[in-house]
Amino acid sequence: MVYCLPDLPVSLPTATIPDYLDLEALANSFQPILENLIPEQFVKDAVWRDHFAVTGSMRSFYGSDSIAAAWKDTSKIHDPSSFSITGKPHLVRIVKHSWVEIGFSFVTNGTPALTCSGFLSVVPGDDGTWKIWLLKTILEAIQGAPSCDELKPVDGMPNTGPTNGINGVNGVKGVNEVNGVNGTNGISHLNGSNGTNGSHFNGKDFECIVVGGGQSGLGVGGRLQALGVSYVILDKHSEVGDCWRTRYDSVKLHTIREFAHLPFDRTFPSTYQQWLTKDDMARGYQDWAKKFGINIWLSTSLESGSYDEAKDTWTLKIYREGKEETITCASVVFAVGGGCQFPVTPSYENRGTFKGLTLHSADYKSCDGWAGKHGIVVGTANTAHDVAEDMLAAGMASVTMIQRNKTCEYATSVSSPNIVLIFCIVVIPIEHYMGTHERAYNEQLPTETGDRIFFTAPMAVGRLLGLMNLHNKIRNDSERFDALERAGFKLDRFGDLMYCMYERFGGHYMDVGGSGKIAQGQIKVKTDSLPIRYTEDGLECADGSHLKADVIVFATGFVGNLKLIVAEIFGHEVANKVEHFWGLNDEGELQGAFGPSGHPGFWMHGGAVGQSRFYGRFIALQIKARAMGTPLPVYDGQRHKYVKSPKGAQLLGMNRL
Repeated sequence: MVYCLPDLPVSLPTATIPDYLDLEALANSFQPILENLIPEQFVKDAVWRDHFAVTGSMRSFYGSDSIAAAWKDTSKIHDPSSFSITGKPHLVRIVKHSWVEIGFSFVTNGTPALTCSGFLSVVPGDDGTWKIWLLKTILEAIQGAPSCDELKPVDGMPNTGPTNGINGVNGVKGVNEVNGVNGTNGISHLNGSNGTNGSHFNGKDFECIVVGGGQSGLGVGGRLQALGVSYVILDKHSEVGDCWRTRYDSVKLHTIREFAHLPFDRTFPSTYQQWLTKDDMARGYQDWAKKFGINIWLSTSLESGSYDEAKDTWTLKIYREGKEETITCASVVFAVGGGCQFPVTPSYENRGTFKGLTLHSADYKSCDGWAGKHGIVVGTANTAHDVAEDMLAAGMASVTMIQRNKTCEYATSVSSPNIVLIFCIVVIPIEHYMGTHERAYNEQLPTETGDRIFFTAPMAVGRLLGLMNLHNKIRNDSERFDALERAGFKLDRFGDLMYCMYERFGGHYMDVGGSGKIAQGQIKVKTDSLPIRYTEDGLECADGSHLKADVIVFATGFVGNLKLIVAEIFGHEVANKVEHFWGLNDEGELQGAFGPSGHPGFWMHGGAVGQSRFYGRFIALQIKARAMGTPLPVYDGQRHKYVKSPKGAQLLGMNRL
């Protein structure tokens, strides 16, 4: 797959904007033109990103002509109206780039009728008039349905702080009755209006079944509940939160606490530490599920599933409470995680000769009992560094990391001066990235507002802004990287964060102290030759050198093709229709995730905690619209086709920014 973001036709505005500007008058001047957008109202390389508002999916349109044509096409379908400027416009300045940000709202009058929001980023044009640089539109609600952003706690449960709903955006506060957290009695009661027929009391027939009870499954389940959709979450674990609780002992979240919430409230109030441990995550998830009465069947595995096209119905065979059961639904959300299904372990000669212990990081828990032994970690991403630090803390005689690729590093001085982010293949500091998180996610802003700030920008534009700032930080922190290189650690300082997140689906390291230990020589690094065979007491490398080991941990990643799991459970006919999960399409949008998958009534969901929280709302809204008999129309016109550009090749590493 080609990584397209460097080649997409986008740029950052360079026009000068004065400090003294009547922002409200400027914003009001754009209100009357929104109903009939034409190319002349945009800069030539403008971008429009739609979040299910009028395209029924995630779409990005590039260039004034394409945007105007797509707006005209979708307006014929949805008949948007009642455009209104919302909030206060504000001037944004980032280094030498500036624009004015204007919020707006509108409704659509097609089928279904929708309530939507949007943002304009406007700049002075070459002709002296103000023009649109970025247009962002967001589906907020289905008219006549409850809000997917608001859900009341069950009776008797505390409300831990303000809710995350956005006042004045949806204008709908419908909340449904809720279900027992264990789900053993099925769904006790749901609002019988707007597509929920109230016939699902037997716990066997649902409008939606969510497979997987991690952050993605819990979040979308809660939003379905808010919308009055009958649902159940199936999870193989015995307790809510076990997807985190069962991980290795030292794992921590590497994003700030305020970024980690599930929908509807602040899952992790200020009583939690800034850098959440696996046990913090598990406790927060369990408390959240109890608080909102999430309908989840624990210790339940999905054995197989089939789709009846004539009835538009899924039949799932599950194993629950020691027996097989059959349940049905109209929609399936497959939220089992997209990147950690099949561990990858290198194959070296003479495995039988090694007398020590080998294991993949998927099976690693801690270094208990390893004191005094010699340890090797194969790999240099997040888990590899965590394991190496654990080995050092456990008092192992030696710790060596085997680096197979260059690694990219990210450093920060925000809140915790020891936090550094390192990504395989590329190297970039994280301090600006953390600062961006804290500007969007803090105790003053509702989380739903932060999500609209953080996640709605076109991917290619977000990449340019992010790397511009990150690389400036790298240039001012050269000694950090010099020290790692002196220790033998291979670096590419000017790397691409988006590539790691959306094409590699990982392969990075956010340093919580490991880099300093490498620079100081406490953790050794082998980079000049790779292992080729086992010996009785370690590994022999291609250059003839020998690494002594009693324990070898392979932190070498996973094969994450979700289609393989879909085929195993639902069959090849279903799998052949769904898109690949993750990776970017020609428009710079994630393929296979959050929107139409290619198969009717089947959605795939996953990603980091923030992505799961925000994009899960759109999955729930699509399913609600389908349950109402008015599915969102999907617009497929004006698709951007990938074109390799010389400029894009130069900017892949972003050394010139």
